[in-house]
Amino acid sequence: MPHLIDVTMFWSATGGGVRRYIHAKRAWLQAHTAWQHSVAAPGADGRDAVALPGVPLPGSGGYRAPLNRRAAARALVDRRPDLIESGDPYRLAWSALDAGQALGIPVVGFCHSDLPELLRRWTGRGGAAAGRLYLRHLYRQFDLVFAPSATVYAHLRDAGLQNVVQQGLGVDTGLFHPARRDPAWRQELGLADDVRVLLYAGRFAPEKNLSVLADAVRLLGPSHVLVAIGAGPCPPRGDQVRVLPFEPSQQALARALASADLFVHAGDQETFGLAALEAMACGCPVVVRDRAGLAELVSDEAGVRVARGRHADFAEAIAAALRHDREKQGLAARQQALRHDWSDAMRGLMGHYLRLMCTP
Repeated sequence: MPHLIDVTMFWSATGGGVRRYIHAKRAWLQAHTAWQHSVAAPGADGRDAVALPGVPLPGSGGYRAPLNRRAAARALVDRRPDLIESGDPYRLAWSALDAGQALGIPVVGFCHSDLPELLRRWTGRGGAAAGRLYLRHLYRQFDLVFAPSATVYAHLRDAGLQNVVQQGLGVDTGLFHPARRDPAWRQELGLADDVRVLLYAGRFAPEKNLSVLADAVRLLGPSHVLVAIGAGPCPPRGDQVRVLPFEPSQQALARALASADLFVHAGDQETFGLAALEAMACGCPVVVRDRAGLAELVSDEAGVRVARGRHADFAEAIAAALRHDREKQGLAARQQALRHDWSDAMRGLMGHYLRLMCTP
């Protein structure tokens, strides 16, 4: 029975895209294979979890920074996996490589974050160049690197990496479904029927640009409300903003997504865009920044892509989307999401795993 360990720093009690991907993978493996699956992360708990030592990372929304590369590698070696997947490019990625070398097993990386863009924001173009050099140095040591979108794939190839394949993520199209739409949802929030509800769900992190959405809603006027579901250090603020806590129930989240007028996302560093895809699967049209992974997910029929990140541009795009036929646009969004069902994504992922494990 093969044993896969996912190791990542991107693990929080209040969600995140990497956590959702790992949970979806585990559920699929349990339903369709005899594989054993473990998660190794600072703060990980529960069955088949490897809790690695770490300290809270300020401003991260619940992530913890690992303390000791060697100790983490030893913890991985002790579990005797047959395959390791690293979900971040930081210290634990090196621990995964150390453990893989000690055990003589394949190690794959999944590029869930845009490190060069993050460094560019902090330090300018020099930081972006340094980030690309670092990723090349790190990822060339992996047996294979997954890129969740064509944008990430191109960036990694441009950095000089040859061991990269595009491997998209997915959505449970049975769980996230238009049938979850419930008029009582907005009534429970005390919102009148004529209020246009714009929904964001995800981490409240700086790169999500939530202040842009709050300012756009203010510009649109009091008949528009932004409902933000999640947690993190940078929640949106304003008289027309309703902040709700992280929703651990996928069914409850699907109900909210299906019941909103629009899903909105101003982030410009999304390597894929799981939350937007979940909204589309629920038949909810989307307005997103025309950058990175989000730009690839959303067609003109399923929503609106915003070229610039200013709040006035988002306000204009939201107003345009609300003038469209929601039912027609929602159907197009649903059809787009059906092309990314988790079952298809997981079969592709398993193909890569099996080829690596069978390669001498």
